[in-house]
Formats: sequence, structure tokens, C-alpha cells
Amino acid sequence: MGRMDGKVAIITGAASGLGAASALRFAQEGARLAGFDRNAPDGGDWAEAAGLADDAIFETGDVRDVAGIDAFVAAVRERFGRIDVLVNSAGVGAGGYVHLLDPDEWDRVIDINLKGTFLFCRAVLPAMIEQRGGSIVNLASVEGVEGMEVTSAYNASKGGVVLLTKNMAIDYARQGVRVNCICPGFIDTPLLSDVFGNAEMKAIREKITEAHMLGRLGRPVEIANAALFLACDESSFVTGHSLVVDGGFTAGHRFGIGKMLGFE
Repeated sequence: MGRMDGKVAIITGAASGLGAASALRFAQEGARLAGFDRNAPDGGDWAEAAGLADDAIFETGDVRDVAGIDAFVAAVRERFGRIDVLVNSAGVGAGGYVHLLDPDEWDRVIDINLKGTFLFCRAVLPAMIEQRGGSIVNLASVEGVEGMEVTSAYNASKGGVVLLTKNMAIDYARQGVRVNCICPGFIDTPLLSDVFGNAEMKAIREKITEAHMLGRLGRPVEIANAALFLACDESSFVTGHSLVVDGGFTAGHRFGIGKMLGFE
């Protein structure tokens, strides 16, 4: 018996990366899937997930499109009869120095990362309230709990997701709806490769990798496992929590003393 047997899960950003990895883990545990992304699936994890959940549906759309989101959620509810889980995985990475940042770029990042999370939560909550149960898992970031240089808009958007999560956990707990978020460290995804793919950024990527106490970047399945835990009944007494999954990135600092002492 799977941990998600009989549960209906909507996953945004499901075409690739963390969303697709979550879809696959959920399908492996028996979930019925509804994926949403601005891009069509690139095969990989979503294709495998859809093969396991043979009634899975997928729609391309924009998390900033209120009418499109509402129509998609209504179609999912009509198709499956209920909505048990929402994983808000859609997001973009961008930022810059505040005094140089184009306001349109600020709006784009905030609208996709924060407002898009709000809009999908807004759309699914009536179903969850009516059925007196549900679990929402928002994807934030370690950059939502501590600052990072030159990523002002991204930091602000993910910090907003963390506090929106806490607010909804308070507001909807008595209706049986749990709301949590995951704050990943740096995960080896296509998005990360886009940012650090050129030669000039190679040294920065190496420094960031070293800053994770485990000495490596995370894998998408490791975030998917955390999402699965928060979505399923094993976490039934967990709400309002920001689960940091970062290989020790936010644990503190290393200055080479252990290496000097011959411990490493």
C-alpha cells in the first residue's frame, strides 16, 4: 500500500526539476496526478510519473493567470472528485542590486514565485475546506530564511512564501488543512545549470557546493522525498513548518580548521 493511495495531487512546475521529481515520487506512492507548468513536459520524471499514474493529466499555463488557474483546478476537481494535495513548485530565479533592478523584473519574480503560490492556494482551498482536509506544500528556499548577495527579488519572493505558509497554517488548521514549506539548498536542476553553466560562474558554483556541509549539491529526489513526507499522513501533526533541506548550508560556517587538524 502506497502512502499516497487514493490522494489527488496538483503539482505546479511539474514539467521538470523539483516538480517533476515530486510527481514521480507521489506516483510511486499511489497518487493521482495533475501537473501544471508553463512548458510542456520534457520527458524524464514526469513521463515516468504519468506512466505510473495512468489517469494523470497535464496542462500548460501560467501561474500568474487567475482565470487559467481557476479553470484548471475546477477541471481537476471534476475529473477526480477531490483535491488532497497541492505542491507549489513553479518558480524562477533572478535578482540584482536593488538600485539597478528593473521594476518589471522585480514584478516578474514576485508574481511567479509569490503571487503564483498565492493564486494556486486560493484556488484549491475551497475544495480542501469543503472536504475538511488537505495538505499544501510550498517550495521556498534557503534564500527565504537568510540573505544571498545580488538576489534581491528572489530573496524577497521566497521570504514571502515562508511567511504566507505560516499565515495559512494558522488560518486553515481548524478546517483540517495543513500548510508547510520546504526551503531547499542548492539543488542540481536545469534551473541551476542555466545560472551556473558558463565558465565565469564555475568557480562560484564550486564555492557554493563547498558551503554545503555535505560537500555536494542536493538531488531533486531529496526534495521530492521531503515533499512526500509533508503531503502524506505521516506528517499529520506538522503544519506551519519551514523544512530546511540544504545539506547543512544554513548550519553555519567552515573555515578549514578541521582540515588543518587533520580531521578531513
